[in-house]
Formats: sequence, C-alpha cells, structure tokens
Amino acid sequence: MFKFQTAVPEEVGVSSYSIINALRKIEDRHVPLHGLIIMRHDKLIYEKYYAPYQKDTLHRMFSISKTFTAIAMSILEAEGKISIDDKICDYFPEYVTEDTHQWIKDMTIRNMLEMRTCHASSTYKVDMKTDWVKSFFTVEPTHKPGTVFHYDTSAPHTLAALCEKITGMKMLDYLKEKAFNYLDFSKDSYMVTDPFGVSMGGSGLMATPMDVFKVLYLVYHDGRIVCNDGKERQLIDAEFIKRATTNISDTVVTGPIPSECQGYGMQIWMNERGGYVFYGMGGQLAITLPQEDMLIMTTADTQGIAGGNEVIYDAIYHEILDNLDGQSDEAELKKKAGIEVDNTTDSYTELAKFSNSLSIKAPLWLKTGITCYSKDINNEYELDTNDSGFDKLRLQIIDGIGTIDFIGNSENDFSLKFGLNEMQQGNFPKYNNPYTAGAVWLREKILYIRFNLIGESVGSVHLELYIDDNDITVFMKKVEETYFNEFKGHLYGRLK
Repeated sequence: MFKFQTAVPEEVGVSSYSIINALRKIEDRHVPLHGLIIMRHDKLIYEKYYAPYQKDTLHRMFSISKTFTAIAMSILEAEGKISIDDKICDYFPEYVTEDTHQWIKDMTIRNMLEMRTCHASSTYKVDMKTDWVKSFFTVEPTHKPGTVFHYDTSAPHTLAALCEKITGMKMLDYLKEKAFNYLDFSKDSYMVTDPFGVSMGGSGLMATPMDVFKVLYLVYHDGRIVCNDGKERQLIDAEFIKRATTNISDTVVTGPIPSECQGYGMQIWMNERGGYVFYGMGGQLAITLPQEDMLIMTTADTQGIAGGNEVIYDAIYHEILDNLDGQSDEAELKKKAGIEVDNTTDSYTELAKFSNSLSIKAPLWLKTGITCYSKDINNEYELDTNDSGFDKLRLQIIDGIGTIDFIGNSENDFSLKFGLNEMQQGNFPKYNNPYTAGAVWLREKILYIRFNLIGESVGSVHLELYIDDNDITVFMKKVEETYFNEFKGHLYGRLK
C-alpha cells in the first residue's frame, strides 16, 4: 500500500485553529467546499470531506485533467514514441488537406502543452455535435502558434486523442500502467469521453481527491518516489517536470483574477506564493507552496460564485499560511475559531470535533427574521406552455421535507427531494446524477431551493418559487456546463 506518514498539525508548525478558521471563512462566504487535504514536510496532517462526499467518492476534476494529459505526453516522450517538438499534424494526417492553414500545420505538441496554440478558444465548442478532435485541425486559426497564451481546452483534448491513438489504450489506463498504479490510484477512476469516444483530456477526469493529491506529491518530488512495493522509482521524467512547472507563458492579459495572472507552464498554472497549481474549474485546486513546504488539495463547487476560487485561496493564504510556526498568538486563533480561551481541550481535538460535522449546507443566504410558511403544502399546478416541456408542477412540503415534481412526457419527468431543516439526497432522473438539496424561505411566499450536483456533473440547479394563493411563478437557473437545460428560464402555473 502507498501511504503517507501522518502527523498532528502542530507537530509540523500548523495551528489546528488556523485550519478551523480557514474552513469557517470559506463557509461564511457561502462557498460549498467538498474536501480539503493538507501536507507539510511530507506529513499528511489533514484529510476531511463534506457529507455526502467521502474519501472514496469520485469527483469531477475538470481541468486538472490537463495536467494528467501533460504527464502522459512526458511518458510517451520518455519512451521515444513522440517528441514534444513534433508537429501535431504529423500524427493526424486524416484531418490535413492542402487547404489546411499553415499555422495549424506549424503547430507543435509543445505549443499545445504551453497553451500557445493558434486558437483563441476551444475549437470543439463551435459545433459539439461534430468530431471534437477534427475541429482542432479545421476551425480557422486566430494567430501564429507559439506566441501568445490563450486557454484552449481542445489542445489537451487532442493530445489525449494522440495518446490513445499511439497506445491503443484509454489515456488514464495508460497512465495507471506506467505510473499511477504504483501510487495505488483508484481502480474505479476514469475519464469521461466526448461523444466520439475520446477521453476528455482537458476536463474529464473522475478520481478521488487523494488520487490527485498523490500525483501532486509525485510531481513535487520531481517524479521520483518510493512506491507501494518499497522500491524507489522515477515515474515521470524530472526534466519534463522542471519545464512543466516553470513560468513559460504570460497570463496577465487573459487572466480575469489575480490567481490566474501568475503565468503558466505546461498544463500547470503558477500561483501567487511561488508555487504551481493543478487547476480545475469550480475550486478543484492541487496547490504547491514550496516556501512553506506544503501541499494542499481542495475540491469544491465555486461555479456561479463570483470570486469563489479567490475565497478559497485567501482562506488558505491568510488563515493557514500566515499563521505558521507560531507566527500568531494561539489564544487569538482559538478565540477567532469561536472556542473559549480557557477551554482545556487541546487544539487537535477541537479540530477533529469541528471536522466530524462537516457537510454541504442548505442555502442560508438571508437571515431577515421574517415569518415564513410553517404550514404543510400540497399543491398541483397546470403550467403554461414552456420551452422546458413541463405540463404540470407538484409541490409538497411535509414536516420540513419537500418534493417538487416536474411532469412532462415520460422522458421529461423529474421528482426531486429537498429539505428545509436538513439536506436531502436524491438522483436526477434522465441524467442519473446524484444531488444533495436544501431550501430556505427568502421571505413570505418565496422559497429558494438549491440542488448541489454530485458526480460527473459538478454544479448546481437553483429554483426560486413565488407561491401565491392561486398560482406559482418559478425561476430556474442551472450552473452546469453541458446538461440540465430544462432548468433554465421561467414557469407559470395555476392551481388545479
């Protein structure tokens, strides 16, 4: 078994209270965190997950997939199967014609790894119903390759296709065989594929947070570690890692927030504290902090929350890093954590107690003190014609547990549970996607329900219900990249 040495936070100069304060800061800003892993001086000091997530729950890692694709390229190069200075068109002649633009013909694997392709955005999003890989060679380019940085997810997607074309294996299976199995990488992990069967090398990784953390640890140690069989192995080329984790491409012009303006290596971002990050949409962050000799991994859902990732970074930087090695008064940290200073319970026990209650919370955005409905509800509404294809809506709330039914044709029926007092779990029909859902009365007659999506579709579905005496108005918003399009826009219905 590949296992890390463990320690109490204080044994490596980290205050348990600072971890509590970081988690509370994130929670107070209404950012749904799903998990947190912390290591310092090669000692694992914290690993906790927010219910219903558990340590073995596979999580969509989004663009952390890009880092895995880069690692696959490094192994292929080490095996002599490619050179990163090869032109990508040489491997896909079936997509190249005499009309192919010269900038596309000139583009190298290195350009793609550095996010300096000739495309300013992901090419397959032009028409997602046609061959995603082919689009990389047929969509008109915008600029000369190897020059400026643009975040182009079709580049790592095409590189994943390259890996699978050369090896005849799914890319993650190839990575497991060559390196990750030595880390006891989850057997159930996989990559979501595009509609044409190619692993989504830019966004499709489904793995546990600890899987990603082990790869982060491997990269941090220059690709050479003692493996699960007790032997020391060089699993990833050290020179490739040095290049990939170096600031190669400038991101200050395209980066919308400070954490995305620090530069880019090869499918790896730089951070504000002198390290690098495997960076995935929605708060999937695998962070190195070399000055503090720390590794930190978060999973979350910051989609639709302006500055959500910055909230996570700020909590880590200012609550944990700025209080290392006794830099701050422990009594003040304890007080900030909401624990009485004269309490004799030790700090790690307080952290364990706090952590055992972690769960995704209901959307407690407003505390207005208004009197909301306390009575049970059991209403059915005939809906006006709508783009979602729903004919009826049924709303039932009994003893704080609710069900909302969207009724259309047999393929468009959704029966969804939610809780006012505690979260309720369920599964979205049609998409077979688990969720946990909570609700809050924003004011009299207005009920807000949030469904937190779990699984391949990390994101959320939001419902705002205005419940009048004889009718209902529903505003629906989905914060998810691909599916759940029924839950957009407005519904209006009258009581039956």
